[in-house]
Amino acid sequence: MTGSDEDPRVARLRTAVARLRRELAAHPVEFTDRGIAEDELAALAAMAEGGTPEIPRLRRSLLLVAGAIGSVSALTSGLAGVRSAVEMFGEGGGR
Repeated sequence: MTGSDEDPRVARLRTAVARLRRELAAHPVEFTDRGIAEDELAALAAMAEGGTPEIPRLRRSLLLVAGAIGSVSALTSGLAGVRSAVEMFGEGGGR
C-alpha cells in the first residue's frame, strides 16, 4: 500500500520505529542488550514495510525492545512512541 491507501497504523508504526532506530544509533553508550534492540527494531521496520503486521509478532518484538532498552532514559520517549504505535493494533483493529 502506498499513499492514501496505507493503513494509518502502519504509517505510525513505521515512523515511530524509524525515530527510535535513529535515537538508538546516535546513543553513544553501549549496553548489553543493544544488539537485541537493534535486531527487533529491524524486524518491526520490516513488518511495517510489509503491510499489516501480525499482532502477536508485533507485541513480542515490542516486549524484547522494551526489555533491552527500557532502562536507558535517553530512549524513553522513542520507546513510548513505538509502544503507542503497536497498541493501535489492538484486538479491536485500531482506535
